[in-house]
Amino acid sequence: MSLIVQKYGGSSVANADRIKNVANRIVNTKKQGNQVVVIVSAMGDSTDDLIELAKQVSPNPPKREMDMLLSTGEQVSISLLAMAIQSMGEKVISLTGAQAGIKTNDFYSKAKIVDIDSNRLKEELDNGNILIVAGFQGINEKNDITTLGRGGSDTTAVALAAALNADSCEIYTDVDGVYSADPRLVKNVKKVNSISYAEMLTLASQGSKVLNPRCVELGQLYNVKIHVRSSFNLNEGTIVQEVDKLEKDRVITGIAHDYDVVKMTIFGIKDQPGIAKTIFKSLADNKVNVRLIAQSSGEFGVNNICFIIDKDSKQDAIETMEKTLIALDGKKIEALDDVACITVVGAGMITNPGVAADVFAVLGDNNINIEMISTSEISVAVVIESKDCERAANLLAQYFEIIDTEL
Repeated sequence: MSLIVQKYGGSSVANADRIKNVANRIVNTKKQGNQVVVIVSAMGDSTDDLIELAKQVSPNPPKREMDMLLSTGEQVSISLLAMAIQSMGEKVISLTGAQAGIKTNDFYSKAKIVDIDSNRLKEELDNGNILIVAGFQGINEKNDITTLGRGGSDTTAVALAAALNADSCEIYTDVDGVYSADPRLVKNVKKVNSISYAEMLTLASQGSKVLNPRCVELGQLYNVKIHVRSSFNLNEGTIVQEVDKLEKDRVITGIAHDYDVVKMTIFGIKDQPGIAKTIFKSLADNKVNVRLIAQSSGEFGVNNICFIIDKDSKQDAIETMEKTLIALDGKKIEALDDVACITVVGAGMITNPGVAADVFAVLGDNNINIEMISTSEISVAVVIESKDCERAANLLAQYFEIIDTEL
């Protein structure tokens, strides 16, 4: 008997008919002789609806109360799905994150899982139940409900798969798997059948919406094979796993893009040791994730420092930097929303030099200005104006031949 962990996203359970479709899939998996643990997101756009409702009653709602509010979305999903499965004659029980033993730190809205007490999960499985667990949430030491941030249900699924030593972790979504680029932005993209943890983590952290970066990180850490599939068909999807031998003819695996970024610049910072430490430690202490950093060369004893953050961290970053700016005697802070990040990713770059030069040439030849650059062994990321993002993604996809030219 195998233990299968499945996760279904909001689009997969957006209405009653889709919930019934998911219930059929789960029951079929159980009837094949498997134990089944299912993680479910909130229905459709219900999380966004709750956020909008909160804004109508409070301009700056407390994060603790937001977690209390947003956690209700998954509770609706798990209860309805459990009802559908029970109506089909199967034993099933729904559990909140707290009931499932998911323990987190106390950083509301972006909590991290610190431990999972799997005793109840194992007891319910031994009793023959299908388990339906609320994704995206847990409980902290104060017994407060916490949420894991956007895409947190993916993280819940991989964490539970690791804790239960599951045989498979299947992430069901509204696409057939991982594509070489976003099909909504780039025409005729190819589906990737297998991808390494490192490549997937880079794509996910740079804007690919298929998987949450933290779930990929957990998968790599605990060697959980992640199978990304569509909940609307039976196609095989994409396997995310450790790759022992790279495909020699695949230098570039994919391109990620991200419009949800802000370019922040701090002007007039003193050119002296310890300044960067003060700036980025203050951001880290306030849980602001910095993705790219660039610093101008010192002139007249001062520097300008630029960095990229996620848009949902903009207000926290501004408030943090305003306080830090006073301490550092800086001149001003600027936050620009009209930028995007394009990242070319491929493990084959390790043994194929020149990819960065090719990226710069493609963009330069097409009059697309690069504002910031970041590179790693397997990626080249550039920040450009958001108006150029779609054109840049298509040009790079064509150049690196990650589209199907026969379509």
